[in-house]
Amino acid sequence: MTFSLLARDPDSGALGGAAATGNLCVGAWVLRGKAGVGISASQGHHPSTLWGEAVLEEIAKGAAPKAAVQNVIDPDNGRASRQLLALDQQGEGAVFSGDHNVPSVSDFVSQGICAGGNVLSCPMVADAMVGGYRASRGTFVRRLLAGLVSGASDGGDARGLMSAAILIVAKDHPPIDLRVDYAQDPLADLSDLVNRIEAADYARWMRSLPTVLAPFPV
Repeated sequence: MTFSLLARDPDSGALGGAAATGNLCVGAWVLRGKAGVGISASQGHHPSTLWGEAVLEEIAKGAAPKAAVQNVIDPDNGRASRQLLALDQQGEGAVFSGDHNVPSVSDFVSQGICAGGNVLSCPMVADAMVGGYRASRGTFVRRLLAGLVSGASDGGDARGLMSAAILIVAKDHPPIDLRVDYAQDPLADLSDLVNRIEAADYARWMRSLPTVLAPFPV
């Protein structure tokens, strides 16, 4: 149903997430992030929007991502139909994939990155996302987009795509929250948004905005 990628940019320390799905409004449903804490993706055949916030709260209280994920999923009797990805500020990640997310589920966890998908057309989508992200030499937002494009090229959502999103959080930069809620080609529209936010005038304006580290910029 959905495939997502979470990563920590080793150069800036920013945390980013990218997601695409064959349903509406993936950005609103799936991605959550808090600068300096972590980023999450909550998805699945019957996703819980509560999981994404809850796992970040667990990490903020000091739990490692694996323990944070376990603390969130254990009380939920519907966990077999859900999937949860979490990455903390240090780049440690964890993924839970419920076994009712058919026909195909995949996930990947390594330092600084994790990926996962459910109701996929093939089980290699998570590996493809990671490969696409790592092979890209662009900006962080473009590397996240490249991961989504690679996941889609390797099969992606078994139903096709309807929406796509990218979320980036950092203490020294305003959040980037790009959402294509419905489109015939959501990855193309998401790419257009990336081009627009990286245009000189918009990028200059973004640098003038308050951040966690500088809430009152001169």
